[in-house]
Amino acid sequence: MFFCLQAAGAVMETSVEAAERKRLEEQITRCEKKYRELFNNVPNPTFVLDRDLKIIDCNDMVFGVYGYRKEDILRKPFTDLFEPEQKQDFAKEIRRTGKMNQVRHVTRYGPVIYVNIRVCRYKYAADAAYLVTTSDITKRLLVEQQLIQASKMATLGEMAAAIAHELNQPLSVMKTASSFLVNKIRKGEPIREKTLKAMAEELDSHVDRASAIITHVLEFGRKSSVEKEKVDINVALERSLALFMQQLKHREIEVVKDFQPDLPPILAGGNRLEQVFINLLINARDAIEDKFEKQVHSPEKKIFLKTRLFQGKVRVEVADTGIGIPKPLLEKIFEPFFTTKRVGRGTGLGLSISYGIVQDYEGSIEVETRENVGSNFIVAFPAASG
Repeated sequence: MFFCLQAAGAVMETSVEAAERKRLEEQITRCEKKYRELFNNVPNPTFVLDRDLKIIDCNDMVFGVYGYRKEDILRKPFTDLFEPEQKQDFAKEIRRTGKMNQVRHVTRYGPVIYVNIRVCRYKYAADAAYLVTTSDITKRLLVEQQLIQASKMATLGEMAAAIAHELNQPLSVMKTASSFLVNKIRKGEPIREKTLKAMAEELDSHVDRASAIITHVLEFGRKSSVEKEKVDINVALERSLALFMQQLKHREIEVVKDFQPDLPPILAGGNRLEQVFINLLINARDAIEDKFEKQVHSPEKKIFLKTRLFQGKVRVEVADTGIGIPKPLLEKIFEPFFTTKRVGRGTGLGLSISYGIVQDYEGSIEVETRENVGSNFIVAFPAASG
């Protein structure tokens, strides 16, 4: 009798264990299904990479953005999505950093797209893995490029008179030299070799100067690339000032330069960087003129340009002795179409576009200001490694 009861107890215990096991299995299945539904409904392409950066899982959005089905891409290196010459560099970046912006990715059928990448390290089936999400920003960049281009055209239009004056100087010298030579030839008078040599050199140098001005204007006006390259920030600032200097002189605004030599380069686009600095110079000029027109106590008209390496970042400061920005408006100055200038003087896009460009290059832009004293815009970028 005892053995019968013991056997019955064992059977009941086994039955309870089987029921519990079945319940747990059903719960796990439900959890896995829920996880898979959540994973596939993430709005951005999401990849799970093993420690060798091979794709061991991905969601359904990968097909919509890249054109790859899951079975086509599993077990392949994630770096295959990068352009061939960049694979090795980005493999290091994935392991080193948590984010990468404006990266070029190649889709299955050829078109290149621009993506922002976010990387998170975690455990997958007890092994080290990387959870990677990408967001396609190609259309956003296209709209930004159109806004930047429109802003550039407005800037060039505003500077047309100053550029014409800048070109007029070498043209005047060339006209004087050529008129002298023509008159001598018409009168049949000999031209001393020393004079002829001096005239030829003068003509040649001023042709080069006029050509350089036109080339710079054309380069600035062309559509910017979103590609990054190593840029010397002192050179970019000097080039921006060269386009604007004549206008500042005409308005009796003095520029005080304090550039640190041998600064490390930054990763950016030189053309887009010039747009940032020209926008800041325009704002500094307008702030000074507003103060002068309102006859605020100080007649000083100065813009201070300063570059420094500070805590691993390359900093540019554009300070002015202008009217300053009221504190209640400080939070809005980087918003699109917001401007403190009078009607017809500003579009409200300059600072907004500058803010976006600076962020694209992992930089920051801040402002220090005092009403009726002036403002100082501080732009900082990470120094390029290597």
